[in-house]
Amino acid sequence: MFRNLTIFALLLALLVVVLGAYVRLSDAGLGCPDWPGCYGSLILDESHEGLAHAAENYERPVEPAKAWKEMIHRYFASTLGLVILILTFMAWRRPELGQKTLATSLSVLVMFQGALGMWTVTLLVKPVIVMSHLLGGLATLSLLLLLLLRINKKRLPDSKSKGSVTKLATIALVVLVLQIALGGWTSTNYAALACPEFPTCFGESWNPNVDYEEGFVLWRGLGVDYEFGVLSNEARAAIHWVHRIGALLTTLILMVLAAKLLNQRALKEAVLLTSLLSTQVVLGILNVMLDLPLHVAVAHNAIAAVLLLSLVYIKFRLNEN
Repeated sequence: MFRNLTIFALLLALLVVVLGAYVRLSDAGLGCPDWPGCYGSLILDESHEGLAHAAENYERPVEPAKAWKEMIHRYFASTLGLVILILTFMAWRRPELGQKTLATSLSVLVMFQGALGMWTVTLLVKPVIVMSHLLGGLATLSLLLLLLLRINKKRLPDSKSKGSVTKLATIALVVLVLQIALGGWTSTNYAALACPEFPTCFGESWNPNVDYEEGFVLWRGLGVDYEFGVLSNEARAAIHWVHRIGALLTTLILMVLAAKLLNQRALKEAVLLTSLLSTQVVLGILNVMLDLPLHVAVAHNAIAAVLLLSLVYIKFRLNEN
C-alpha cells in the first residue's frame, strides 16, 4: 500500500508541476488575487452577487478562465500535500520501511511549497519566488521518485568504471537543475521571446548587446506587480541568451553521460536519457521559431521535469552505497 500510494503521489506531483507551468504560461498566476481562496471563496463564485462582491473588494477584475486555472492547480496541489502527509504518517507507523527521514523531509518541503504558492500571489508573481516555487515542485517530484526507488532497491551492476560515471551523473544532475532554474527565470521574467530568432540573437550576432547586470537582479523590493514583466528587452534578452548557452552546455554534458552509460551496458538508461534530451532540445527550438505556442511551452516544462526524474533514476541506479 505504501508503494502504491507513493506511485500515486509521484504521478500527482508530475501533474501539479505541469499544471503549474500551464497556469504560469497562460498568464493565470494572478487569476485569483488572494490565497488560499479565490475572491474570498474556495470555489469561484460567478453569480451576480459573487461578481459584485469581487468588484467591490478587489482591485483586480474577475477573469473566470484564469481564476479556474489557478484554483484547479491549487486543488491538485492541496491533494498532493495531503497524500504526502499520509505517506509520512505511514512511514512513522512502519519504521521497518526505513523511510521516516525522507518522508518527513517531503512533508516539510510540501508545506514550504504551500508558503511559496501563497507568496507567489501576495508578492505579485515576484520572479525569484515563482522560480523558487518551480524548483520546490521539482524537488518534491524528485524526492517522491527517490522514495519509490528506495523501496524497490534496484541498482546497476558494479564495474571498474562505475565510479567515474557516478560522478559524471552527479555533475549532470547539478547542471540540469541550474538550467531548469534558468528556464524558470526566463519564463517568469517573460523573456522566452526576447531573442526572436534561432540560433543567434538580435540578427546575426553571437555576442548580442544585452544587459546581463539588469537581467539577473534577484530582488527588486516589494509592492511591484511583475505580471507581464518589468525588464527592458535588453535585460530579457540577456536572460534568454544565458539560458540558450546553458542549454548547449547541458546538452553536451548529458550526451557524454549517455555515451558513458552505453559503455556501462546500461542501454535502457542511455536510450531514455538521449530520447528525452533530443525531445527537449527540439521543443526549445520550436518555442522560439513558433513564437511560444502554449502547448509547446507546457510540453517543454513537462519534459524538463521528466528529464530531471531520469537523472535521479540514473544516479540512484549508479549509486554504490
